[in-house]
Order: sequence, then structure tokens, then C-alpha cells
Amino acid sequence: MDRISSEKRSANMRAVRNRDTKPEIRVRSILHRAGYRFRLHRRDLPGSPDIVLPRYGTAIFVHGCFWHGHEGCRRSKLPSTRTDFWQSKIGRNKERDETARAALIERGYRVVTLWECELNSAAFILEHVNDVTGRGERSDGEATTAE
Repeated sequence: MDRISSEKRSANMRAVRNRDTKPEIRVRSILHRAGYRFRLHRRDLPGSPDIVLPRYGTAIFVHGCFWHGHEGCRRSKLPSTRTDFWQSKIGRNKERDETARAALIERGYRVVTLWECELNSAAFILEHVNDVTGRGERSDGEATTAE
């Protein structure tokens, strides 16, 4: 049984945003400080990626562990009530994510998925994005582009 009323639960769920979330803003801030320039929520691309790096042909999705079913993550634990509903919902989200990823790759984009639980380390985020874009860091801290 749920600890709060259905009206309060409904209000909580309505408050969940799908863009400009704290994890997404954190990633954008880290990328911008590293010199990346990007576009947000390109609706003309499959899946409307959270961040697009046009210069590098890279699309970045910042996924919440619960909403996108991050395997093995403690944040992706299903609620104990209405488990069939949540399994179905998260399953559809995962299918939609995979379809968007495949369509972007087909269009020639490189796709990066960053999970909410991985965002504590700016170094991890930059390393992951730099690996995909081919951009590295010089020893003096200046960014370079691999050629």
C-alpha cells in the first residue's frame, strides 16, 4: 500500500520534468566549461536528445535510472505497488530509447547515454564524451581535437 494519498502521489508525478532536470543541467555545465558547444532537445532528431554536439555528430541522452530502467542500479528499484504498470511503463521507455538510439546511429550520429548515478564525477563525464567525440585533453589542460 502506498504511504501517501493518490491525489498527493499524482501531484508528485506531475512535478517530474522531462527536460532541464538537475542531472541534465549538471552535464551541460560540465560540457560547457570544457569548451563544448551544443544544442538542446533537437526535436528534429529521433528521441529528441537532451544534448547534441553538432560539431562532433554526437547525441547525448541523460537518463534517470528509475525512469529508464538502469540495470543493476539501486535507483532503478520498482515500487512495491502496481508493479505490472511500472514494469510495462519502464519497458516501453527502454524500447523507445533503443529505437531512438538505432535511428540516430543510422543517421550517422554517435550516441552517448549518461546515467543519473554516474554524474557525480565530472572527470567521468568528460572522459566518456571525449572518448566518443575523439576529443582529448592535453597535459596543460587545453582541449585538443583528435585528427
